[in-house]
Amino acid sequence: MADQEDEMKQEKPECGQEQQEEQNQENSLEVQLEQANAQCTELQDRLLRQMAEFDNFRKRTIKEKAELIVNGSAGIVTDILPVIDDLERAVSNSRKADDYNALCEGIELIYNKLMHILKQKGVKKISPKNEPFDVDFHEAIAMIPAPDEQSKGMVLDCAIDGYMLNDKVLRHAKVAVGQ
Repeated sequence: MADQEDEMKQEKPECGQEQQEEQNQENSLEVQLEQANAQCTELQDRLLRQMAEFDNFRKRTIKEKAELIVNGSAGIVTDILPVIDDLERAVSNSRKADDYNALCEGIELIYNKLMHILKQKGVKKISPKNEPFDVDFHEAIAMIPAPDEQSKGMVLDCAIDGYMLNDKVLRHAKVAVGQ
């Protein structure tokens, strides 16, 4: 019997050791699970914050674009206001003026001032007379007989000048093309 008791005593500590190891493993797994849950919660919070931040950015960008569309022309209008003032003075003085040449000269100065402002803003005039016809810049409104062979396919007359803003055509030049 003593042998049996010794064996039981030896088994009990082993069973206790196994239980303690299992408990340690369970505790370790519980700690890992808690850490993973905490990390998951933190990541979810970060994700929600990032999504909210992106949504705010998107809304702000849309608002800024709308404001640019509405107020985008304010700069050019401000630059053209002095030209409008000059035109108003020219109209009021033209009724009193006796000198036709002075009136023409004043209108020409106002025109040059306006064209200078537009040029500063990137507007270019398309005056294609005696150039080859190009559908990217010209709109043919008439075909007229060419006086010679070299004039075929060339712009012989420009009814209305075209305009470009930087590299974009705002209005095609309306032209007569030699055939």
